[in-house]
Amino acid sequence: MDLVIEAGGTGEKTVAVYRALRAAIVDGRLPAGHRLPPTRALAADLRVSRGSVATAYERLVAEGYLSARVGSGTYVAAVSAKTPSRKAAADPLRPRKGSAIAPAPTSGDEPAPRYDFRTGIPDARLFPFDAWRRLVAAEMRVGANNPGTYAAPAGHPALRAAIARYLGYARSLRVAADDVVVTNGTQHALDLVGKVLLRPGDVVAVEEPGYPPARRLFEALGCRVVGVPVDEEGLVVAALPAGCRLVYATPSHQFPLGRPMGLGRRRELLDWARRRPVAIVEDDYDSEFRFSARPLEPLFSLDEAGRVLYAGTFSKSMIPALRTGFLVVPTGLRDAVAAARQLSDGYGSPPLQAALARFIDDGLLARHTRRMGKEYARRHAAISTALSEISVLSVLPSAAGLHLTALLRTGRTPAVVQAAARKGVAIEDLTGYATSQAGFVFGFGAVDPELIDEGMAIFADLLARHA
Repeated sequence: MDLVIEAGGTGEKTVAVYRALRAAIVDGRLPAGHRLPPTRALAADLRVSRGSVATAYERLVAEGYLSARVGSGTYVAAVSAKTPSRKAAADPLRPRKGSAIAPAPTSGDEPAPRYDFRTGIPDARLFPFDAWRRLVAAEMRVGANNPGTYAAPAGHPALRAAIARYLGYARSLRVAADDVVVTNGTQHALDLVGKVLLRPGDVVAVEEPGYPPARRLFEALGCRVVGVPVDEEGLVVAALPAGCRLVYATPSHQFPLGRPMGLGRRRELLDWARRRPVAIVEDDYDSEFRFSARPLEPLFSLDEAGRVLYAGTFSKSMIPALRTGFLVVPTGLRDAVAAARQLSDGYGSPPLQAALARFIDDGLLARHTRRMGKEYARRHAAISTALSEISVLSVLPSAAGLHLTALLRTGRTPAVVQAAARKGVAIEDLTGYATSQAGFVFGFGAVDPELIDEGMAIFADLLARHA
């Protein structure tokens, strides 16, 4: 317990201890139910006599601030004096102009709705926690991963090598372990890219509609973010702004429309970038789960000019709580990106990274994604069928990922989304993704499969009444 007392004689010390304890209780530093240390221990900490502390305790018990329980200890009473009103302290510090000053809501802020069609949430109920626990326990021991030292900022060597191998067989990418930087998810990867490549005022192109957190991040870095339209083939290359320094795209499964970028459009984008001092960040966020058709080659595989940085995450294939992703960088950026990671948060968790390397190399990740892919395919089919039966909707084709998008032919979406929320049906308004197109986005990673038909029926009824 950290109390500050200043007094001379024994009597003054007793009063000082009493006043310090009473002040800590009144202003909430010692909450109701908190167990105070034994008198001998507190006396030693404060360098006063045990009698001074015992007398202070007795007085506070008599006044109702503390309660003494025989054989248990001394506790802050459940009912204590109210916090005195006082003038708010001066608060002169403010964020720099143009920075993001408030966090956006997250899926974990509130209890999950009954019919949970929110995007970007995998089904954590089906994650192999027992196997994962055993791997982590094996790495959390003395002698494993040099726990008394600071690790390399680019990530645990075993995990970097495992990711390189994984990308080789899962994405057909030719990647060396040295090309991989382990991150705390895709958002962290984008932040590192921004710190290494961008200056305030630089132009960054993002898809529109697109992924809002990426836009917010680049804006927070002081960049001028320009939305670029997306058509049936993907990002419209002809609409890219002049002087662009970075392009952020989701070519495997455009977010949120769901279409893949066509091979011709991919080559067009790479040819455009080859002739300019520009970088492309390819965010391959959930293409582990494919339901039809073969995946097209990633931009990274087609790139012969070294313009593409490839970002991925384990938040969808495993669970978001692991906070682990990766960034594959060209040779010339390896040291700079690793240094940026070291300067921002040092490095990640070596035990967790070593456990993830084992999870990948032992085949557990591949087994888990196969299992989840089959489950998500069933949910994808159920929602697709339900949406196709609603005449005012046009369902966009999507062969991968954890969400579906449907455009609304007539009417407006906000009233439907709000009415659905009141019925426990969580869906997302497409206009929330920086577009004027009216429509809805349905995630199917978190929804209980037994409730899909019921939830979609409620949505269809509300759409008929409110759209």
